[in-house]
This record gives sequence, structure tokens and C-alpha cells, in this order.
Amino acid sequence: MTGLGNVNATSGVGALADQAPAYQTVRANGIEFNVAHAGDGDRLALCLHGFPELSLSWRYQMPMLAEAGYRVWAPDLRGYGRTERPSELESYALPTLVQDIVQLIRVSEAEEVVLLAHDWGAAIAWYVAIHHSDLLDRLVIMNVPHPKIFEAMLRTRAQLIKSWYVGFFQLPRLPELALRAKNAEAVGRAFTDMAVHTDRFPPELIDLYRNAAMEPGATTAMVNYYRGLRLPSSRRFQELEVRPIRTPTLMIWGEQDTALGVECTDGTEHWVEDFTLHRLRDASHWVQQDQPEEVNRILADWLASTG
Repeated sequence: MTGLGNVNATSGVGALADQAPAYQTVRANGIEFNVAHAGDGDRLALCLHGFPELSLSWRYQMPMLAEAGYRVWAPDLRGYGRTERPSELESYALPTLVQDIVQLIRVSEAEEVVLLAHDWGAAIAWYVAIHHSDLLDRLVIMNVPHPKIFEAMLRTRAQLIKSWYVGFFQLPRLPELALRAKNAEAVGRAFTDMAVHTDRFPPELIDLYRNAAMEPGATTAMVNYYRGLRLPSSRRFQELEVRPIRTPTLMIWGEQDTALGVECTDGTEHWVEDFTLHRLRDASHWVQQDQPEEVNRILADWLASTG
């Protein structure tokens, strides 16, 4: 079982990093999810990780959210960690990924839901908010633009260059070979090469991410998120009408993101009616791991002001 007990303490956040969460199995949308959990009650904080992460990417936020009175769930997403890993590509189509989160929320039977999401988790969360706003009370997005903003950004040469890997991931077999080479060295370097505060990513933590990627079928599952975007079902889903989101939304953006430029935040207020943006100059794409104290402060203040 993937856990946090062997992650070294780091300055200022060691007490959080050393707290290994409990895990439970939650069945939703036809598969079993491995879910890190903390706290209890009818107010759910559902935390969605990205590529190539795991639920442990929320290790600094989970204790804070639990202390604030939330029941916190941080699932390993479909295909990641100890969550079930279907082999067929269609299982990673965008509508299926969205239904995973919809069904997790429904299974929770929570009376109030805050959806917090980063990277691929945030891409999914945007669509949950767009098409299932009745399920959400608040939305927190980290370092992924609104789908309509990203659609426009991909027409620019600068963002196309930064997103080169999306095209690479469409190739058969080669992406898996690249990700698994040298005991998933590329997975580890995705964190250490991009992070601003590398002390937040000690070797023990990097080993957890690398070892998870080396599990049978894991890299194919991770890459299938990108391949699945080209499936007809995903394309049809993306073509559905996108109306402005009314759910109060907080965006936290690490400005040192080398994969997604800070200009990806521009214009979000046109698609989100109640929108708050915090840009962190000294944080990378891995914002909630890179600057956990500042992210937690922003989260706590915003949740208190909107609760």
C-alpha cells in the first residue's frame, strides 16, 4: 500500500509530511478506488491529483482540511496507485473520468462538497463543475486552465511548444518505455527538475512516485489519459455547450510552471462568475507540494470566507 510514513520531515511542514493517512476502498463507477482519508462529517473535501502523482500529493493539505472540519478524501485516480487499472483505452475517455468523480461524490453522501484539484485532476474537475454544478459547493483549481482558455492557448506557438509531450503521448509503446526507463527516472525528474523548492521532494518521496510508476500497467494507464482525449466519446464530450460556472471558485497558480504559462489564467473570469485568483511567484507546477504553507493559508482563508 502506498503510504507516507517513510517520507522525511522537511522544514516547517515536517509534522504534516510525517502523518501517514489511513486508506479505504471506495467503489464508484464500476471500479474500486484506493482513497486516502482524514477527518469525518458531512462536509467532504475531495482532492484530485494529477500526472504523474498519487493521492499523497495532498499530504500537506489533508490534515489542515480535516482540522477545519472536513471529511477529506484523496483518491488515487483511475489507473494510479492501488486504484483499479483497466487496460482498455476507452476506460480513460474523458466522460468516464468525469463520472468517476461524480460517482465518488454521490457515494460519499456528503451534504457539502469542496472539490480541490491539480493538473489532470483539475482538468477533470473543470468538467465536473461545468456539467454537474449541483454536486459542488466550492471548487479549487491548481495550475490547470479552464478548458476554453486552454483551447485558445493551444493555438499559440508558445503553449504548443510547452505541451509537446501531449503529442508524444499519442505514440504507441514509446511513451511507456521512456517513462519506465532506469526505474522510472523520468517520473522522478518531472518533480525535481520542475520544483522551485526541491527540499519538498526528498528522495524517499520521489522513490514512492517512481515505484508506483513501475507497477505493471501503470505507465500505460497514465499515458492513456492523454490518448483518451482523442477518442470520439471524448471529442463529443468536449463539444458540449460550456456555460459559465456559478460555483465559487478559487484558483491557485504557481508562476514558475514550465508546462503551463501563467497567461493561462487570463480570461478565466469570463467563464467563472465567482472567481478568486492567487498567483504564487515562488512556486512551480507542483504548487501545493512546493509551497504548502502558503497554499494552506490561502485555502483556509478562502474556505472560511465562503463557507
